[in-house]
Amino acid sequence: MPHFLDLLPPLLNGLAITVQLTLGATVVALAASFAAGFARLSGVRIVRAAARLYIDVFRGTSALVQLFWVYFALPFFGINLSAMTAGIVVLGLNIGAYGGEVVRAAIEAVPREQREAAVALNFTRWQTLWRILTPQAILPILPPFGNLWIELLKSTALVSMITLNELVFQAQTLRTSTLRSGEIFFLVLIFYYVLSTGMTQTVRRLEARLSVGREYGGMR
Repeated sequence: MPHFLDLLPPLLNGLAITVQLTLGATVVALAASFAAGFARLSGVRIVRAAARLYIDVFRGTSALVQLFWVYFALPFFGINLSAMTAGIVVLGLNIGAYGGEVVRAAIEAVPREQREAAVALNFTRWQTLWRILTPQAILPILPPFGNLWIELLKSTALVSMITLNELVFQAQTLRTSTLRSGEIFFLVLIFYYVLSTGMTQTVRRLEARLSVGREYGGMR
């Protein structure tokens, strides 16, 4: 039997793909979250309806089915995506649908007085949203966004179902060839734990940095 350390190289290769997938999907998720959140607050009815449809579809259907549809069904319409691209797009849009509601709720929670002040300063609707409301919504957005980020990391395991050699796929392949399930999946647990802990700490540090001066801001 191979030494315990011999299990690491293929798992690390899978880990690198998982990290790449997570980072790429994070960018898509952030863009989708703010786009959907802003669209839900739009004064244009069709824009609000489109955002609501996007959110309802991606929240109301399985992420695995979404992956299958994009990777296996879109080619029939002439759209061929690699497994990595399909994973990044689908997971990003899936998490972004949840993030869009977080953005909408956080912006709506900004005190009404802030909107009234923007009107008094003759700000346009877009200026009010971007320069007044969004900066104040960032701090309350961070905790739920941190949770969604962790969910995104865990969801990357689904991409093994469309043949992407990420961490879980590599673990399954290695288990089949070595039959050392306990050691392999113990390492997989450790990898996911380290990644999720690092992500949690990143969000907490960002939250702490943005919180500096806010408690006593009104006394200055």
